Amino acid sequence: MRNGGNKVTEEAYGTKKLPEEKVFKDPVHRYIHVSDQLIWDLIKTKEFQRLRRIKQLGTLYLSFHTAEHSRFGHSLGVYEIVRRMVDEVFDGRAPWDNKDRPLALCAALLHDLGHGPFSHCFEKIFLTDHEAFTQLIIKGDTEVNEVLRRVSPDFPTEVAEVINKTHENKLVISMISSQIDADRMDYLQRDAYFTGVSYGQFDMERVLRLMRPSKDEVLIKESGMHAVENFLMSRYQMYWQIYFHPVSRGGEVLLNRCFKRAKVLYDQGYSFKEEPKYLIPFFEGEVSIEDYIRLDETVVMYYLEEWTEEADQILSDLSKRFVNRDLFKYLPFDGSIITIGELTDLFEKGGIDPEYYFVCDSFSDLPYDYDRPGSNRQPIHLLQKSGHIKEISSQSVIIHSITGIKRLDYKLYYPKELILEMEDENIKGDIINLLNELV
Repeated sequence: MRNGGNKVTEEAYGTKKLPEEKVFKDPVHRYIHVSDQLIWDLIKTKEFQRLRRIKQLGTLYLSFHTAEHSRFGHSLGVYEIVRRMVDEVFDGRAPWDNKDRPLALCAALLHDLGHGPFSHCFEKIFLTDHEAFTQLIIKGDTEVNEVLRRVSPDFPTEVAEVINKTHENKLVISMISSQIDADRMDYLQRDAYFTGVSYGQFDMERVLRLMRPSKDEVLIKESGMHAVENFLMSRYQMYWQIYFHPVSRGGEVLLNRCFKRAKVLYDQGYSFKEEPKYLIPFFEGEVSIEDYIRLDETVVMYYLEEWTEEADQILSDLSKRFVNRDLFKYLPFDGSIITIGELTDLFEKGGIDPEYYFVCDSFSDLPYDYDRPGSNRQPIHLLQKSGHIKEISSQSVIIHSITGIKRLDYKLYYPKELILEMEDENIKGDIINLLNELV
């Protein structure tokens, strides 16, 4: 690789093959092939093995009971797609340079290394960033860093730069992070498989076969336009039918409130029956790489189970609800601030703490965007027979119809049974009437 050290040694390890190819049986790709010593050594590190204990879909298993797959499987899947890109499609095609193969494979394998338990829900309450922690783990005093440094002293930084989208090789970045990248191509199919739906299915074989490398990005031959249409519509349907499922979001709301209550209690000096020592660095906002790696969903679920027996009634109740899937009810909502304010006041007057028991959850998605003013997305470009490049929404009526359109949705979450148990009939009636107006 570039810069520093004994070049012969560096290249020898970066391109060294295993005595015999290793394979992982996989429901999406049939087999995931590992022939490189570098990749095999990374898979065996404790930081990568930790991903077995991090669910890919967070709380979505509360809606789809088979959605129990891990970040480990997804990361292997992204690696396999990139491996196929470079070995089966790009090899021998300019401007692809095979010296960048180790960089592309390692960035693909490690792109989700910094995900925490329950992923995005955990990030919201403790203000962590999985991409930032991915880079810290890659560049820190870790087993992953030690393996990467066998390639060259600066190789960990290069891999981190690809994940941070700051590396000079824009082609490798686009393979892993773009609007039609290996990450999306794997998670759409994998998540569809494990949730038992067909929305995420698309013709990946055709998309891969018609990809072409360019200096700054992956291009799609114009004959592959309809396969890309299928891919983008699959993504659109997965987000609104699966990822934004209101029951799953309700589980995330509860989990968020559990963490929030536990942090408030810790800040107040509350004495927990069992000190949540692995969460304390997150409560205090001083999280080392070691603290972060130590925390996985097994640890978090243990604390949630313990909190069901806490003296604090709010933490105990919220934890019981999450552990036993006793979720809040939900209603669609138009985002009216006035209605939120009225209901918040009524909940408080009725003895229900709105900070934990009345939640307005909003979510949005932008299915596809292009390089227009205000957009920070890299568009999908079609390679025409003439050699000219065209942005795909200018050629596809289907993609044009969803381009730049941001869809928003709101849900209100609340404990219906606590409202019905209110002693003050006037307050109860006012709350029920306001909620009924939203339906």
